[in-house]
Amino acid sequence: MKLLLKISIVSAAIFCLIAIRYWQEQLFYDPLLHFFEGEYLQAISLPELDALKLHIHVILRFWLNAALSILILVVLFPKKEIFRITLLLYGCLFLLLIIAFVTIIGMYDAQWSMLLFYVRRFLIQPILLLVLVPAFYYQKLLSKT
Repeated sequence: MKLLLKISIVSAAIFCLIAIRYWQEQLFYDPLLHFFEGEYLQAISLPELDALKLHIHVILRFWLNAALSILILVVLFPKKEIFRITLLLYGCLFLLLIIAFVTIIGMYDAQWSMLLFYVRRFLIQPILLLVLVPAFYYQKLLSKT
């Protein structure tokens, strides 16, 4: 793939990730956005929320971010093995985190605020991309030597 095309695709995908974050309130139902901006550590209960709608929007946001992240990784590291391991990592991470998220929401207690914050953060932000790019780059450098 030509360098200019690679740069264009990666730049467009990064722009989309930024746009998702910038317009998150308009695109997704998430009453926890304002909850975690306030005094959530002292909150006894979660704000009023539609749990099913919240779960659907968190899942949608995760897979939208994941698709863009996978696109970036495939363009930067165009090997089938990288693609397969990335899909496996995203799938396993999704299962683990969505089960934890649904459980925490369903059985919420004030002492679980920080756990909910971090589980939700991993679901709605492309954090895995920030880990995989340097990891795959390092692996690429090791394979050359």
